[in-house]
Amino acid sequence: MVDITFQFDAFNFDGICKTVQLTLCPIIGRDEGIVPVCYSRNVELADNLIFQPATLIIDVVAIIMVGFMIYHIRSKYTAVGRKEIVMFFYMYLLTLILEMLLLTGIIPISSPVYQWFTAIQLGLITSSWWCLMLNGFVGFQFAEDGTPMSLWSIRLSSLIIFLITGFIAIATFVELGPFSHRSPGALWVFYIIINGVFFITYVISQIVLVLRSLDDRWPLGDILFGFLFFIFGQVLMYIFSVAICDNTKHYIDGAFFNTICTLLAVMMIYKYWDSITKEDLEFSVGAKQNVWEVKELMAEDELSSHRNSMTPLQQQYPPFGRPASGVPMQQYGQQYHNQFD
Repeated sequence: MVDITFQFDAFNFDGICKTVQLTLCPIIGRDEGIVPVCYSRNVELADNLIFQPATLIIDVVAIIMVGFMIYHIRSKYTAVGRKEIVMFFYMYLLTLILEMLLLTGIIPISSPVYQWFTAIQLGLITSSWWCLMLNGFVGFQFAEDGTPMSLWSIRLSSLIIFLITGFIAIATFVELGPFSHRSPGALWVFYIIINGVFFITYVISQIVLVLRSLDDRWPLGDILFGFLFFIFGQVLMYIFSVAICDNTKHYIDGAFFNTICTLLAVMMIYKYWDSITKEDLEFSVGAKQNVWEVKELMAEDELSSHRNSMTPLQQQYPPFGRPASGVPMQQYGQQYHNQFD
């Protein structure tokens, strides 16, 4: 059995990459990269080696689930922050696709484009956290949601964060200027510290929003579960990945459970947003926009035709209903009381 040890080194990825395989691990550290102590076994498909096959399946499921969430968000035409939150889900979707292509070896490590796609993926991760954090402030209405100021402030700032992180990543991989793949301190700060700050800020802002602005406290449960799912996934990946890999005979590792837990956390973000936003039915646009008016008109037509077919006595005393207008209504038992007076 593999000796289970967890090594955490500040400002470098040596300890993390020895525990679990990340997309950046093969192109940092030593010239040949850093290989984890225990990793998921490979499978051969159409004369090609596929790495992390179990994680690949979860990535496909996650992509489908995110597609459904994006569809439902876009269908809530008048919900608060709809256009802002959907940007986060689009960015998470792109991150998932790139992670799937890189981790599974569909884009080979030996390919010259591998480091560029890895830099793009790392930039998307940090900009996704930034976008989520800004979405946390939409509910405070510092700028009215859906307006150009609200949308473009998120878009442009997310683009800037993406470019900064992507530049630091590719500069580290190709050793541009003061950056070096043997000492990826700046990249480590963005990947661990900056992303963590964005995540914690979002969670705190949503707790404050619910406590100050909402009468319903149930959305706090969505925030709590999302927080726990994400932390649980990080712990399983960075601390227990070797133990999981060893005890499952190399079929899965911590990356498998981290992908599942991250998906569950994102689903809790969607559920939380859906629970605190109410669509204004009066101004909503969709295939069922006039369903209530149609039902009301149909009910009135049916009632009118039914009354026309009734006898005068039936109209005066309808069965199981109130008397016709102008006829006094007797209380229960009044007829028996009148008989014995």
